[in-house]
Amino acid sequence: MTDIATDPQAAFSGTREVDPRYRLDEAALDAWMAANVEGYAGPLTIRQFKGGQSNPTYELVTPGAAYVLRRKPPGVLLPSAHAVDREFAVTSALYKQGYPVARPYALCTDDAVIGSMFYVMGKVEGRVLWDLKLPGMEPAERRAIFEAQIDALADLHKFDPAEIGLADYGKPGNYFARQVGRWTKQYRASEIDPIPEMDRLIDWLPQGLPPEGPARIVHGDFRLDNLMMAADAPEVRAVLDWELSTLGDPMADFSYLLIGWVLPPTVRNGLGGLDLPSLGIPTIEETVERYTARSGLGAPENLDWLMAYNLFRLAAICQGIAGRVRDGTAASAHAIETAKQVVPLAKAAWSFAVKAGA
Repeated sequence: MTDIATDPQAAFSGTREVDPRYRLDEAALDAWMAANVEGYAGPLTIRQFKGGQSNPTYELVTPGAAYVLRRKPPGVLLPSAHAVDREFAVTSALYKQGYPVARPYALCTDDAVIGSMFYVMGKVEGRVLWDLKLPGMEPAERRAIFEAQIDALADLHKFDPAEIGLADYGKPGNYFARQVGRWTKQYRASEIDPIPEMDRLIDWLPQGLPPEGPARIVHGDFRLDNLMMAADAPEVRAVLDWELSTLGDPMADFSYLLIGWVLPPTVRNGLGGLDLPSLGIPTIEETVERYTARSGLGAPENLDWLMAYNLFRLAAICQGIAGRVRDGTAASAHAIETAKQVVPLAKAAWSFAVKAGA
């Protein structure tokens, strides 16, 4: 088995045979595609993408076109999780604005077709880069890719949700309070063994909520491996995986991106402790400067609190995956590795809470 820590690119890239737990009724899907997807013509070949922990994602290939299908996993799910209908709504709005997302074709809310809700989008060709260190590249290449990533997030946060038809995409106000509450509930629903740092964070985070920022579209999981980059250029061709998106404070999204700089290489292939200038990778300070200049938004305040919050949230997400490993519904062969990251993430979150005064 490929070592995820040493070669995430090989571990997560490409497709594989469909997991028997997530097989699709090919005849039913073909009929639905013919009725709902403009220009569709079979026959259909189906494979499952290796990457992605949450919503099973499939490559659909026909003689004339390639598509991607994202579905809710079957079985008992956490409340509000796996909202593929929301993914379809936000990408539809952004696609109309020329923002880099895959073309959304159609949403199916009828569980009878393949067993759960799903949507189909066009397949964007390019490369997904799974290792933040970008091994094998020159420093200038790395810098250009990181700058393209920063610009794509800043451009997302420029949109006024009401102006592009997404005024009702999230609840107004109290964003961080609601998010802390949500991820506390999700964590408790998946909790297996007590983690003292998570218990402390659940008590402490609500006491230091930052001031409310302007409501923007928050991706919720904006990081390098959720971008489809052009095959031969530092260009973001599509932002992927909108499952956690909502309306909220853009600083939540931006500080989530920044945790890649503080996590060690052993946790989610982070950059912590590396010599960034020699790699050509922008520092946190350079990243903040570029993002704020392009987005028109101010620099993040309470950065230690934001880091603690995001690491707590990430630990809760990984705990949800651990729960699905326990229950047999995890979508990825690598889910068990992700589940092991809960404790290191919780400890990292608490270390930032201490810096913020906990």
